[in-house]
Amino acid sequence: MSGSATLTPRRAPRVGSGAGPTGRRPRWSAGRITLLVIALVLTVAWLIPLAWAVATSLKPEGETTKTPLEWIGSRITFEAYSKVWESGDLMRWMMNSAYISVMTTVLTVLTCAMAAYGFTRTDFRGRKLLYGLVLAGIMVPPQVLIAPLFTEMVQLGLVDTYWGVILPQVAVPAMVFILVKFFEGVPRELEEAAFVDGAGRWRVFWTIVMPLSRPVLAAVAIFTFISTWNNFLWPFLVTTDPGGMTLPVGLVNVQSSFGVRYAQIMAALVIAGLPLLIVFMLFQRQIVRGIAHTGLAGQ
Repeated sequence: MSGSATLTPRRAPRVGSGAGPTGRRPRWSAGRITLLVIALVLTVAWLIPLAWAVATSLKPEGETTKTPLEWIGSRITFEAYSKVWESGDLMRWMMNSAYISVMTTVLTVLTCAMAAYGFTRTDFRGRKLLYGLVLAGIMVPPQVLIAPLFTEMVQLGLVDTYWGVILPQVAVPAMVFILVKFFEGVPRELEEAAFVDGAGRWRVFWTIVMPLSRPVLAAVAIFTFISTWNNFLWPFLVTTDPGGMTLPVGLVNVQSSFGVRYAQIMAALVIAGLPLLIVFMLFQRQIVRGIAHTGLAGQ
């Protein structure tokens, strides 16, 4: 009809479009711009050494100490990578690092999760004292424990074995603390309902608590894998057989054999760090979710 207004429904803002309640995008405040600038500066500060290492590894050896310094050499060559690869058993060392890192990660997640669950869900005499001792272990530098740990590995006959490298790295007080903070936020009603249905403590732990803890367990696993892969001091002390060395230890031995050759040193560093970059790129979302779910993000 003429003179009648046509009513059209107002469109709701799309989910994930970044619009606020009024349909407008959030304004760029001074605080947000400052945080963005700081993040960009930190990103550049982290990427410059990595880019320099890659660029140096691709230069001819004679141009690595050329002055003035140049980012790109006269030609791009992979000679440094081939020399490093030929100087040592890199594939064997990579397999050793992968096996040790995976086994350490699995055992750390299991033992720390069980310890954290015990501290948060069971009441026993001396629980607070024992938990306090675990927290005190966070403040003890790992270097202080190297001598007694090495003596223990010698007495157990675990020197130059995988288990001699793995077992001392399994007990991580910091991971127990992170998991305790997460388990304290898991609703007890879910477990009580399972107990009413006849489930035992172990079944509740494996079928309810562990599936609900996947974000934080993923973060703990990734952090443990990265730290184990990068660990140099303990594998260096407990392994003397070249066939049982991890990648960081083996690359140091290779570097000492060919002296100070910067292109080969940078090539070795790039080879050692490349697997970790791949792991971080594949699981960066799980890392962020794990940190957000631990309850430590705002502390």
